Amino acid sequence: TIIVLSLGFSYFLQLIHFFNYPIFATILFTTIALGVVIAALKEKELLRQPIGQTILLIAALGEVVPLVSLTVYSALAGKSDRNLWLLLLLLLAALFLLSRFKRIYGFLATIDKSTTQLDIRLAFFLVFALVTVASRVGAESILGAFLAGMVMKLLGPRQETQDKLTSLGYGFFIPIFFIVTGANLDLKALVADPKSLSLIPLVLIGFFIAKIGLIPVLRRRFKPQNALAGGFLLTTTITLVIPTLTVGRNLDILSDQQSGAFTLAAVIACVAGPILFNTFFQPEPEHFKKTKVTFIGGNLLTVPIAQHLSPDRYEVKLLTDKPENYHTYNSEINIALAAYTESALKAADAYDCDIMVLGDFDADTNYDLATMALAEKVPRIIARFAPKDATSDRYDRLRAQGVEVFNALEANVALLRSLIETPSTLQILDDTVAGIYEITVRNSRFAGLELKNLPFIDDITVSQIYRNKKFVAPHGDTQIHLGDHLIFSGDKHMIRDIREQVEKLN
Repeated sequence: TIIVLSLGFSYFLQLIHFFNYPIFATILFTTIALGVVIAALKEKELLRQPIGQTILLIAALGEVVPLVSLTVYSALAGKSDRNLWLLLLLLLAALFLLSRFKRIYGFLATIDKSTTQLDIRLAFFLVFALVTVASRVGAESILGAFLAGMVMKLLGPRQETQDKLTSLGYGFFIPIFFIVTGANLDLKALVADPKSLSLIPLVLIGFFIAKIGLIPVLRRRFKPQNALAGGFLLTTTITLVIPTLTVGRNLDILSDQQSGAFTLAAVIACVAGPILFNTFFQPEPEHFKKTKVTFIGGNLLTVPIAQHLSPDRYEVKLLTDKPENYHTYNSEINIALAAYTESALKAADAYDCDIMVLGDFDADTNYDLATMALAEKVPRIIARFAPKDATSDRYDRLRAQGVEVFNALEANVALLRSLIETPSTLQILDDTVAGIYEITVRNSRFAGLELKNLPFIDDITVSQIYRNKKFVAPHGDTQIHLGDHLIFSGDKHMIRDIREQVEKLN
């Protein structure tokens, strides 16, 4: 829809004799400022929400498609004797650099220090290398920079690296970009040319008309007001407009005054788009995602645990294959009767869970159930085995595949030892006010933040950070990463608010 509407409005400009190159104008109208869109979504904490992901995908296409189109148009309409197929060399160069550094990037990350900054140096090297190749093969320099960003992303940089590059981009390079853009804008010449001056509102209208077709698309998934807000945000365009206008001037298809009109209209759209987005956007009510837990085996071990799990945090399903247990516990808890066969468990949606607890008293049954759960790729499996069974080799194989094995004897021994050695810790576990909790960092707003700067740090005590299957001793200046498990003690009444902040997908 963007291309069709852009093409239609471009021919309209040609029809009224304001701009006579509709294909070039179409490329301009289809552009979207991806960097501005990302910044606006980050501020609203929508980057990992469904509407944020949808807008981000459209914005990415709004940068890639015009970028490739501009390169092809420049090669076909330009006077250069370079062939279009030479552009493939740029792609091959990007693939070569990716394969070359993919093998050693992990090693570079392990030896990187604050005084070396190897990851940042590598990012700059990729930019300079691919921009040089792009200019040599007749492509636009911005295409080389874009491919450098893609290569860097595919290398899997750490969160700290992404934060550093974001800070460099938004804090240094983007301000310079706008300063240079403003310095090159000849307002006196633009005001002196009435036709170019009247082109500004027309171009601004064109930027909005080109994206208006996205609103019905967004309305299919989101409420009308947010769809309208998303449409306004996607009208932001500036980053690709400037290099596109540079190409146009080099091809002698637009004057400096026309270039100034397009630039000024793009700046207005870049400012107005985020403002209109913030004005019209209404946050949709968030439903905290409960952790789904499936207990297999209804008995004195599983039923009390299922009863005590907080209904605000957990969605519990309990299955048993014993009719007598079903009739015994049916009045106490929501329990279902199902055979322990693969087809019966699938029919009962037993595998549709985040955690599966295998609490049957028969060890062979738990082993078979664990094997089936592994085949169904259940994220987390906890299996009970008796001490005499847990020493078998087959349970070591389950542990190697990620199954968490426990037995009552070891649990009782650990509990009694804790009661003797650290009675206060055990008291925390039984306390009705305070408790020990674990949350997973999913909100990118907290990524890169130091522990001492957490908004709720005065109300909790962080005892451990579990990161990449290793425990990290927490200090005030310890940076938080996405995916970190924070183990802390605090007031039970605050845990819900803290969990909603930290585990919110953004």
